[in-house]
Amino acid sequence: MLSWALLGLLLLFLLVAYIVTQGTRAALAWRRAAESGDVKVIQDIVEDAIKVWSSQRRPKEVPPEVWRGVQSMQLLGVAAGFVRVSVTADSEYRMDAGRWVEVRNPFQEGLAVTAKSADLLFYEMPHYRPDRIQIDVYTQYRDQQGATHRQCILSTAAARDQARLVDWDEWTADEIVRSFDPVFRLSDTGRPLPVEPLVPPEEAGLIAEPAEAAK
Repeated sequence: MLSWALLGLLLLFLLVAYIVTQGTRAALAWRRAAESGDVKVIQDIVEDAIKVWSSQRRPKEVPPEVWRGVQSMQLLGVAAGFVRVSVTADSEYRMDAGRWVEVRNPFQEGLAVTAKSADLLFYEMPHYRPDRIQIDVYTQYRDQQGATHRQCILSTAAARDQARLVDWDEWTADEIVRSFDPVFRLSDTGRPLPVEPLVPPEEAGLIAEPAEAAK
């Protein structure tokens, strides 16, 4: 009986070792393909990461409104070493004396969503580390006819060299985003105005229309 038990343990050990080895080989294969610039593999990696974040439980240190913006992320384009995404940002409200009061407008919210999204894209994707990213923030506007539509209010290009200089734990979202290359416009009262998103590299093929992806 003892010999059969030992044999069973040996077989179980070999099975676990085989599974771990195959998983390691697969991970190395994905990493090598991404490093070689295989755009299809890069797209799959980024899309899988976005799916994980969209269903992942909110980290305690991230405000709910910011995490909702992160979970709105959609992949717009990829190239070797480059990722472009869109996210949404809306006003944050709090109840005060029986009425809703805006405590952060879409631009302020967009800064926080951009900072957190940049952190994830640079450091939290398995098997792939992009050299450059672009994050386009969209918010909802109402036209004169009452119809609502989304427009870009903040477009940020960031390089890994810039990200290395960021103090992700101590800097504010505003400081983080301004250390990159953001494009935005504000009214005299600090309200965000629509802007044209930055033009990504030609090789970064458009996967989805930005306005549609951000709805």
